[in-house]
Amino acid sequence: MSAGSGDRSGTNNPRSNVNRLSAENVTLAYDQRVIAEKLSVEIPDNSFTVIVGPNACGKSTLLRALSRMLRPSDGRVLLDGSVIQSMPAKQVARTLGLLPQSSIAPDGITVGDLVGRGRYPHQGILRQWSAEDERVVQESMAQTGIAELADRYVDELSGGQRQRVWIAMALAQQTPLLLLDEPTTYLDIQHQIDVLDLCAELHEEQGRTLVAVLHDLNHAARYATHLIALRGGEVIAEGAPKDVVTADLVERVFGLRCQIIDDPETGTPLVVPAARKGRTQREKAAVTGAS
Repeated sequence: MSAGSGDRSGTNNPRSNVNRLSAENVTLAYDQRVIAEKLSVEIPDNSFTVIVGPNACGKSTLLRALSRMLRPSDGRVLLDGSVIQSMPAKQVARTLGLLPQSSIAPDGITVGDLVGRGRYPHQGILRQWSAEDERVVQESMAQTGIAELADRYVDELSGGQRQRVWIAMALAQQTPLLLLDEPTTYLDIQHQIDVLDLCAELHEEQGRTLVAVLHDLNHAARYATHLIALRGGEVIAEGAPKDVVTADLVERVFGLRCQIIDDPETGTPLVVPAARKGRTQREKAAVTGAS
């Protein structure tokens, strides 16, 4: 059915041989507008899965369904074998963290206090704020480069700074699964790479399962262990980046003619768009030199 579907990166749960997070034949809609129908996706455990596709193809909608933010009108999303909609919210929040595409902070809240809210799922009647909570918050702010902003009000920050604050809050939640909807939005290129490097570290060094929506296909190919390519609410291809990112696939999914070369730094697929109107740099140079 899909390119590379037999080559899933990440290992399955050794206890049950079933991945922790999946969607089975889900139909996703907003009001009466159907975004995806009978869509099935399995997130390989211990993977860094990236969902790619053109605008309005259902990437963020799928992520919302996987995170319990959107109830499927048909089908089901499973977390650890249970229908996610039937699970207590706090139980889900201790297992699965979410960085949504657009987040609004309460008025007058400081960076430190907002990041601290990531510890809410771990609180209870018999467990209030602890030294461990404080350590996790401080560590999360340090990892995202916002420790010096701890006492600043969130509404005073730039878009890029606010994005890093939300990422820090998601990290403070300390969940084994972390879902991120366009985590590099508002960030300059340096901070984009910083955030993606951090995601790779969480996956490689801490064993977390990450699912991210990214617009940059080259970033996706460089960082993902597992790619899911969507178009029109349908999985067109999935698997390891080297199997998914082909010139044919890019044209089919994105409508872009291109060449695929090896990234000189990582060896992962690198998409090089075809020159405008088919003219190469050599052809342009020849025309310029002749004039």
